Amino acid sequence: MRRACIANPCRRAVSDTAAGHLDDAVRMSTTTMSTPHAHRRRALVPCYLAALAGLLFGLDIGVISGALPFLSKEFQVSDRMQEWIVSSMMLGAAGGALAAGELSSRYGRKSALLVASVLFLIGSALCAAAWSAHVLIVARLILGLAVGVASFTAPLYLSEISPPALRGSMISLYQLMITVGILAAFLSNTAFSFSGSWRWMLGIVAFPAAVLLCGVVALPSSPRWLMSRGRRTEARHILLRLRGDPADADAELRDIDGVLHVQQRGWALLRHQPAFRRSLALGMLLQVIQQLTGINVVMYYAPRILDLAGFASAQHQIGATVMVGLVNVLATFVAIALVDRSGRKAVLYAGFAIMATGMGALAILFHLGVASRFEQVLAVGMLLLLVAGFAMSAGPLVWVLCSEIQPARGRDFGIAVSTFTNWISNALTGATFLSLINAFGPAATFGGYAVLNAAFIAVVFYLVPETRGVTLEQIEQKLLAGFPLRDIGR
Repeated sequence: MRRACIANPCRRAVSDTAAGHLDDAVRMSTTTMSTPHAHRRRALVPCYLAALAGLLFGLDIGVISGALPFLSKEFQVSDRMQEWIVSSMMLGAAGGALAAGELSSRYGRKSALLVASVLFLIGSALCAAAWSAHVLIVARLILGLAVGVASFTAPLYLSEISPPALRGSMISLYQLMITVGILAAFLSNTAFSFSGSWRWMLGIVAFPAAVLLCGVVALPSSPRWLMSRGRRTEARHILLRLRGDPADADAELRDIDGVLHVQQRGWALLRHQPAFRRSLALGMLLQVIQQLTGINVVMYYAPRILDLAGFASAQHQIGATVMVGLVNVLATFVAIALVDRSGRKAVLYAGFAIMATGMGALAILFHLGVASRFEQVLAVGMLLLLVAGFAMSAGPLVWVLCSEIQPARGRDFGIAVSTFTNWISNALTGATFLSLINAFGPAATFGGYAVLNAAFIAVVFYLVPETRGVTLEQIEQKLLAGFPLRDIGR
């Protein structure tokens, strides 16, 4: 999606001369006025602000579950309309993810984040003021556009602005902030559930959106994007401010130069390179699998599921979802700890087995009938088991694998297509859950998800490569040499 641009040689010569003078000035400044701690703080502040987009992402995922029982009563909406209210955000996110590549490439990562923050602010305010279910759907479409742009641009900006030694941690921070946002939404929902203030549940997102909007204005542009536009002097100036050491800044500039020579040719590769079609298909399949685990039906419809399990009070239903959010956050730390230690496939095996167990146990409980207090608590425990299995495995690892298996010349295109696939699958899952419950009952619905999770273990075994400790170049070489997908890693 992004197009590499090589600076004009004459312009580069002038830029290099200017950069030399700038280097002298900054070297004097850093010697007399700055400290390593100051440079580290200066480099991390933009990263934290960009990670705030992940918090907004998580908030928008989580708030609807608490608001849905109250707004459905006020607007007297059917289950089908509830599905549209939930899934409209994911449809918007699919469109936002497609537009984000061109937006961030043409106007810059900072401008794309600015657009996302404005859309977050407008969408959340319109949600709070919605006077009908149809207006609410439009408002959530706007929020979806914001989520789509942010989910593409924020990790990209973080990867380009973070200090190299902290790049992995900063990208992991973004993923962690999504889970923190979901937990914060569940806590907020619980607080407002006693008054039934669903408008405040949805409108609360406007406050961090305003903070993000103000913060993005002060963010530096991405040095890599500036280099792609031939603005080498500006890129070097920003790197000197962020890194402090001119030698480090110059080394990073040389690395960026090397990357920019790898032009993105996604469409051409798709037409002419069978190996790329295989890696692209695997990336899309992984995103579909991630949604078919059933995780988002829990995130979007947790109070409804708890109602089926015998929790009649809306406050009890929403309060129990807080535990779902907390487990989601804590289990993400497990993924961060295991992904580079135990390997991708081993963690995925464990995660799918845990999710199949949780879904299967829920199916049995609903088939037998959830009557006693013990059975109700057991149902909640199985929901938490499902969430833990997802957060420690398929949640973060699918995104890791989708970026690792694409060749360099098609990586932007491949990630954009897989992100689009994720949101479409997400929307379809959200738009069908209540219909499945009404048509087949909760036992059969959860039983179907259990069977799917068990089947995904076989998919991982036969198709997914083990990429732990393998360079992206080695993965690409094996892919283009025609190795089976499961063998392009270790």
